[in-house]
Amino acid sequence: MKVFLRKLLKTREITVAAFLLILFLIVGAVNPAFLNLQNIGLTLKGSVMYVFLAVGMAFVIFMGDIDVSVGAVLGMCAAVAATMLRSNKSLLEIFAVTLAVGAAAGFINGYGVAKLKIPAIVMTLGTMGVLRGLMFIYTGGKWVENLPDYFKNASQAELFGSINIFVLLTVIAVIILQVYLSKGKRGKYFAAIGDNIDGAVLIGIPVNFMRITAFVISSVCSAIAGLVYVSQVGFVGNVAGNGTEMTAIAACVLGGVSLNGGIGSVVGASLGAVIMNSINTALVFLKVPAYWNNTISGILLITIVVADAVLHSYMSDKARKERLSSRFLTAEAKSDANGGVNNV
Repeated sequence: MKVFLRKLLKTREITVAAFLLILFLIVGAVNPAFLNLQNIGLTLKGSVMYVFLAVGMAFVIFMGDIDVSVGAVLGMCAAVAATMLRSNKSLLEIFAVTLAVGAAAGFINGYGVAKLKIPAIVMTLGTMGVLRGLMFIYTGGKWVENLPDYFKNASQAELFGSINIFVLLTVIAVIILQVYLSKGKRGKYFAAIGDNIDGAVLIGIPVNFMRITAFVISSVCSAIAGLVYVSQVGFVGNVAGNGTEMTAIAACVLGGVSLNGGIGSVVGASLGAVIMNSINTALVFLKVPAYWNNTISGILLITIVVADAVLHSYMSDKARKERLSSRFLTAEAKSDANGGVNNV
């Protein structure tokens, strides 16, 4: 059992993928329509926004921090993009301004956490409140509607008549980021800082710069999620992005990203996001009333966090026992060696 658990922990992404497969099979057994290729495609397409939120959140959690402003950043950036679209601005200008707004929000969060030493939860909560207020002021409290058809239709575009462009681009982005984190010199800094921030400082890693970078990446990913939201939904309401921060956090933890920092991958976070969206879709096919969605999501989040804490505690205890055992064996070996010399 211990050997199995050890292997399980080392291949968390495979476990998450297996969980996703089991989820589809169970729901499909109850309602075969859930396994329809069209529904699977719609589920994956609907997961794109959450994948970007989870990937961005993962960078922050890798460092042992948290970012609860991602939903507000999504909403603000979506409002900016939608307003510019309605004003017939060029796509290049829209993308540049939207991503710049996201990057600015991330920089403010990162600077407050890294330089001013404000706890991440407090800093990002403040940013969330400010952005929600600014969004309401910016839109005049009204929905942003009547957007150009070409942008709304972009989310429906397919390659070879079957592969959704948004899904394909998202997969490519996740792969690139995963390679950067696992192979890139600076990419490895994120987990190193989350694993041991004091040790990271001692070996010369620019901790403050990397923490700011993590928050900027998180908010830029939220800005991209905002663009996806505008294209898929076709309008921006006053509550756009509300609650998505909890989904992003749950997706990360479900995907194997430890809330204590230093452990996880963007692939796992992405799979977690797909699972979270698949659960919402599954509830529809299981004919569960919509008002149960938040309750079930909340229970799932609590379960995931508790499981993460238990696994982290188990791994910490195991590592401590191994260190103590190693020290004991070393001391015993030295004692035996000294005894042998004395006998001679």
